[in-house]
Amino acid sequence: MFRSFFLYLSASSRTRKTLMALPFARRVARRFVAGETLDDAIGVVRRLNEKGILVTLDHLGENVHTEADTLRAVQDYLELLDRIASTGVKANVSLKLTQLGLDIAEELCIANMRRILERAQQHGNFVRIDMEGSPYTERTLRIFRTLRGEYGFKNVGVVIQAYLYRSEQDMRELASEGANVRLCKGAYMEPPDIAFPRKADVDRNYVKLMQIFLDEPARARGAYVALATHDEKMIVAAQEFAAKQNIPRGQIEFQMLYGVRPERQEQLAAEGYRMRVYVPYGSEWYPYFMRRLAERPANVWFLLRYLFA
Repeated sequence: MFRSFFLYLSASSRTRKTLMALPFARRVARRFVAGETLDDAIGVVRRLNEKGILVTLDHLGENVHTEADTLRAVQDYLELLDRIASTGVKANVSLKLTQLGLDIAEELCIANMRRILERAQQHGNFVRIDMEGSPYTERTLRIFRTLRGEYGFKNVGVVIQAYLYRSEQDMRELASEGANVRLCKGAYMEPPDIAFPRKADVDRNYVKLMQIFLDEPARARGAYVALATHDEKMIVAAQEFAAKQNIPRGQIEFQMLYGVRPERQEQLAAEGYRMRVYVPYGSEWYPYFMRRLAERPANVWFLLRYLFA
């Protein structure tokens, strides 16, 4: 009920228009969003890097409807990649395919992705394709494989969501292909015929999918998994499995969201794990912010304390 309410609000254009006009909403969102400008984002990256934490930067935006909008998004990412290179900060980038024209035409989306990946390649950088709701899963994986297979880009990764039933088969196939995957639980509202409705089942599946990629045969094929979770049980499960597999801490990557469990982020980095924080920025912060409220009740209590302090 709680999660459904905030996921509904994330897609409500009326609520979006109202909240984005309120100054306090922008201030509260700054807990989870670096700011609205690239300068804001680079400042946050520097502060995290000083603590031994890596970053993936996301210029917020999704579901654009014109080719001109996609070209503006491409330009934003080219500028972002150039700025990462010129400043020397330790960061790669994440993006959504609907931001690059997936709702318009796959060919347009692929062409836009090629421009971004070519620039990233020039700078020795990496691009992660975020996963969106289940209607986009198959198309996202198809484009990811086209970019890797047909066009030969090795500096691209994708995301798999553990709450989908199909994800075990997807992970097994991606492991055999030596893919680079971020594994998360999933942040969209999905029907029970395609996704586990119970948290315990999602958790169980997350551990299974993590082990598929951390197992020695997958690693021997070059498969790499970044474990995106704030759940301490999932973190411990990964640490214990990695220890049994004799995987050095520096080869295990945890990922968390900016503004969520910052002390734990610093602790994992200090313990020698690769710790990467997902740092979003930009003016289109509303859907992202609402999905963060949906994920954890603690985030809502933070909002309420701010409102009534």
